[in-house]
Amino acid sequence: MRREPSGMSAGASRLSGLERAIDGGSRYRLRDLFTPLDTLLVSGGDPRLALDPSDRLNGYGCAASPEPEIWNFASSTASTISQAAYDRAALAREELMHKCLFDEVEVAFDARCEDMRHELRGHLQLAPRVDIVFSPSGTDSQLHALFLARAVLGAPPVTIVVGADQTGSGTVHTARGHHFSSMTAGGLAVRKDGAVAGLAGASLALPLLETGPGIEMRADADAAVLHAVEATIARGAPVLLQIMDASKLGWRAPSADCLDEIARRWPRKVQIVVDACQARLGRRRLHSYLDRGYMVLMTGSKFFGGPAFSGALLVPKGLSRSLDRIEGIAPGVFDYAGRCDWPMAWPALRSRFERRPNFGQWLRWEAALAEIGSYYAVPEAFRARVLAELAAGIDSMIALSPSLRAVAAATRTTQIDDEELAQTTIFPFMLLRGGKPVSIAETSAIHRAMARDMNEAISGSAADRLVAAQRFLIGQPVRLERQDGAPQAVLRLCVGARLVTEAWSPDAAEARRNVQQILDRIADVLVKIELLLDRGAVAAVPVNSAFEV
Repeated sequence: MRREPSGMSAGASRLSGLERAIDGGSRYRLRDLFTPLDTLLVSGGDPRLALDPSDRLNGYGCAASPEPEIWNFASSTASTISQAAYDRAALAREELMHKCLFDEVEVAFDARCEDMRHELRGHLQLAPRVDIVFSPSGTDSQLHALFLARAVLGAPPVTIVVGADQTGSGTVHTARGHHFSSMTAGGLAVRKDGAVAGLAGASLALPLLETGPGIEMRADADAAVLHAVEATIARGAPVLLQIMDASKLGWRAPSADCLDEIARRWPRKVQIVVDACQARLGRRRLHSYLDRGYMVLMTGSKFFGGPAFSGALLVPKGLSRSLDRIEGIAPGVFDYAGRCDWPMAWPALRSRFERRPNFGQWLRWEAALAEIGSYYAVPEAFRARVLAELAAGIDSMIALSPSLRAVAAATRTTQIDDEELAQTTIFPFMLLRGGKPVSIAETSAIHRAMARDMNEAISGSAADRLVAAQRFLIGQPVRLERQDGAPQAVLRLCVGARLVTEAWSPDAAEARRNVQQILDRIADVLVKIELLLDRGAVAAVPVNSAFEV
């Protein structure tokens, strides 16, 4: 807190601080924080966050405020904000307003962002020297990783993307240092797929889908990664290797043995960044990546269930000192970060960036931290038991359905303890009619219908109509390109942290009832899918580009 001027009362000092903030004493004024909370929560991010005027939903079918009547099984895509997370965001805004009475908005905001880094490190049990770069989304964080990797490697790298067929749609652009949207989170209009000034380079996509008729992970993933790295380095270019943990279908690649081989053969020529944006990995595995010098991409909006978008890049302690001394900065990077995004441990780098608070990004992270803290407050044994019970229940229900065909989970390595997240939490399945996959268009239509009250479109028993009226968010369809045939699409049922948090009770009987209620709702999801497939009711569902495959 600043010392009051001599002879000035405390009340007068606070009043003058408030007047300066509101009247423009700093570039980002206190009045910006008086914007309605729902509006702030969808600001400062990807255009998909914008609310549709007709239904007030964003590009993922989620409202900006809690909708407790919707059951969320869509954490591979996005979840509606919970009441607890919404309340935390509201309280955080009030607290920042109060602090701005004593300091400039940018100074108070910067201090709060640093507090959030400390809190996130605590939840994830990270070492103090692990640095955190906040961003509006995991896609923005990919550009941050590319920027930092160029400094570490000393030359523009070729980005090799493992699982390019199962990562975010923006990765095809960010891997080459290109704009992934027509507008940045800061509101700057850019040309989508145009080069980010000073950051553009080459990339190589390595898909994970096997080329055969089934839907399974390719058996030669390790060999393909090694070959790509070897060929790139032979041409004289360093490599930024983006590995997958986990993909849209829950797959992980390459193996730890493959990564050991890369470290042995090409020391200091390959920088690895882990795409852990799904956050479906145990804390011990996360620590192992950072201990090996890998950067890690993560979000608070997938497994943890915070509102989309909230990105972060975790930087191992061994890289921090060199990164703070970066000389030349690609000018395009200034459009994708403000000073508050960078950790205070990097004063030289931070000083080059504009003091530009992103209130939407901050509040979404406040909400995500509420979810992360609540999840890890649940006893570890309970977390493991609930995830195991839900996985077994979902597997058996999908297997019993005549209209669903499960996609086989990839074999998960056991060299590193994944704790409770050794359990499967993403359950992909294909929709069938007469034993054959339904079209991509119908799969997408059924996905849209699941989030709507379809009572009027379903003719049947009262029980059927009751299930049809329920609203469920499930994972968006994943489009799978086939070399030997037409593309296909799969839907996903997802178990996220919030389900575990909501099931927890110190009363064992109540906890069992809570878990059973979740399983009952999952059964209703599958029943509603069966009804929609059987009755052909999806034709009545309006097309919403937010739900495209």
